[in-house]
Amino acid sequence: MIRILTFVLVCGLINLSLYSQKPIKVNQIGFYPDSPKIAIIPGSDEGEFYIIDAITDEVVYTGEVKNTSVWIHSGETVMIADFTDFTTPGKYYVLHPTVGISYNFKIEDKVHRNLHKAALRAYYYNRASIDLKKIHAGKWHRPAGHPDTVVYVHESAATPERPAGYVISSPKGWYDAGDFNKYIVNSGISTYTLLAAYEHFPEYYNDLYLNIPESANQISDILDEARWNLNWMLTMQDPNDGGVYHKLTHLQFQTIMMPHEVTADRYVVMKSTGATLNFAAVMATAARVYEKYDPEFAQAALEAAEYAWEWAVENPEIYYVQPPDVRTGQYGDDDFSDEFDWAAAELYITTGNDEYWNARNFHEIDVGIPVWQYVRPLAWVSLLHHRDNLTDAADIELIEQRIIDQGNELLEEYNTSAYNISMGLYNDDDFVWGSNGMAGNHSVMLLQAYRLTKDESYLNTAQANLDYLLGRNATGYSFVTGFGSSTPMHPHHRASAADERNIEPVPGFLVGGPYAGHQDQCSWYPSTLPALSYRDDWCSYTTNEVTINWNAPLVYIIGAIEYFRNNK
Repeated sequence: MIRILTFVLVCGLINLSLYSQKPIKVNQIGFYPDSPKIAIIPGSDEGEFYIIDAITDEVVYTGEVKNTSVWIHSGETVMIADFTDFTTPGKYYVLHPTVGISYNFKIEDKVHRNLHKAALRAYYYNRASIDLKKIHAGKWHRPAGHPDTVVYVHESAATPERPAGYVISSPKGWYDAGDFNKYIVNSGISTYTLLAAYEHFPEYYNDLYLNIPESANQISDILDEARWNLNWMLTMQDPNDGGVYHKLTHLQFQTIMMPHEVTADRYVVMKSTGATLNFAAVMATAARVYEKYDPEFAQAALEAAEYAWEWAVENPEIYYVQPPDVRTGQYGDDDFSDEFDWAAAELYITTGNDEYWNARNFHEIDVGIPVWQYVRPLAWVSLLHHRDNLTDAADIELIEQRIIDQGNELLEEYNTSAYNISMGLYNDDDFVWGSNGMAGNHSVMLLQAYRLTKDESYLNTAQANLDYLLGRNATGYSFVTGFGSSTPMHPHHRASAADERNIEPVPGFLVGGPYAGHQDQCSWYPSTLPALSYRDDWCSYTTNEVTINWNAPLVYIIGAIEYFRNNK
């Protein structure tokens, strides 16, 4: 091997002053030996690129850049450096003679295992109503926040049985995002995605140790974590009619402080059809997932799901309207058809009752990408997974074709993208508030197509989107706190921002990512182009906040990719 310094002096190809520049975009965590390996190099100066051993500074691989093109979402001219056929485990970086280098990355089996654990443990760090002890939380330990044993029924949620000011107990659950509130709608897609991860890959998760308080109970840690939120969700159903409160909240967002320092009153705010259907879908899923481990809880979850469905059928258009004295997240929605589809599918799968399938016309609906306000794709994910056990009422061919069609749509964008990712499928619409969650959910759907067909193009595209999240993007950030060489240090997350003991934020959180809306009115952004419009600052809650629904697809896709890459 030729050492780099000798290589520079003899060949005269590389300007040493470029060594400190890291404009080449790459997954900053790394790659599996048998997986695709791609870096994005800005510019149009085609020619050779090199893979350099980060320990010895030796050139270990030489390749040719290719496919110079412009990515409209960032305005960049970029080239692709493909080194898929380099499989030797180690620590490396990419070098282009006239552009510069990349951050270091590894090639190894289980390369994302620690990241996966951290993404799941982020939920533990966002738990309400429990001390985060040092033995589990390390230097991010803290006293319990929000016991939520005294929660008031807001006037908007008042009924004769539970009038305004009535006190309920509603502990546990996860803080939704950077704030301290708990929302049923966003809990729906988040909790379901964790349950689906276990349901699809139980062998993998049964061996995954997270060091959370329940780790010794012989139940998978991901199920223990999901149970913390499920227990809270159950308290949000009114036992008198089956309707579900939309959220548990302070009347307004609290300032930057640690959770245990907040003393303002908490309220449950009006019931909504959207919240009730999300609840029904998640509880129906939980009923079948936990049946083996806790039959009593599973039965209670199913009864709650059916009760909620009955309320929603009787109240199909109760839209959430923000009361004048409440100024926290709305999670409003003006179309519940997708929630009805999802809840019906989960209840049909769990009960085998054809009435739920027949309640919706699945032949007339498509798939799409799941987000909190559009959950129809989750129905197709569950129907596909359980297709061998459905009744004759279900159309298996339809279910499979819907998943393949959605996978092909995403694959088409990947094949034409300058960045070799599926983001951009719907033009700039993919770069929404929470665009990183969108990228993750692209991969969730691609992985369903792979599970069905075993066509590796779907798996590879799903992994390409993970590469995007971990550094192969226009900003050059690895968007998960604590993981990567260039990672968010100032997320919009109160427990991190208010913790004066630690410079580093709580690890394992996926920030929202590039978005050009800028409703937060931060003083500046580096660009108005959607793929570049990101700022690592507390003030940027439109690009740098964390939420449970963005972490959920991150958990799912890393677990799935780890499973498939290490079990071929």
